Amino acid sequence: MQRFYLPSFVLLMLILEGVALDFLPQFLMDKDLLIVPHWMLLFLVLIAIYYDFENTYYAVLYAVIFGLMIDIVSTSVIGVYMFIYALVIYIIHGLRKVLHTNYLVAFLLAVLDVIMVDIGVYIIYFFIGINHMQWNEYMSVRLVPTLIGNMIFFILLYPIFKGKLMKWSSDRFDSKRV
Repeated sequence: MQRFYLPSFVLLMLILEGVALDFLPQFLMDKDLLIVPHWMLLFLVLIAIYYDFENTYYAVLYAVIFGLMIDIVSTSVIGVYMFIYALVIYIIHGLRKVLHTNYLVAFLLAVLDVIMVDIGVYIIYFFIGINHMQWNEYMSVRLVPTLIGNMIFFILLYPIFKGKLMKWSSDRFDSKRV
């Protein structure tokens, strides 16, 4: 039963990020800001940091699977989110091996994660011709509001799931070692 917790919560984050903008106050929506929730991605960062070991890559697997789901449901180009999510989570997984895992490091990795994903998607869509937004406009209208919104969510998400992910990890992997 416990092996279904992670994909269930990743799916829940995917569903919640799809309806997140409906819960924002109206004055934020009137300012022409583009806030893109990356809640599933932030949860994958927590999985990479607190659930995976050095030789397990569950976060990368979930990034591929659920990134493809985002591509199928939300975008016109298949593979962009799947590729970017998997690549960025793989980088975060590697960085976690050399950094101490605490709140500050997790927060900074989440900031790096959101910036890399959002800029990566912007660049790919810009070269394909789907995105026509100039860099200065993109920074002020989309990247900064997206980063602020996602970091507020990460501050709420971190204390809820850090302990749970560590417990689920020890339950799953310690039972295999016995």
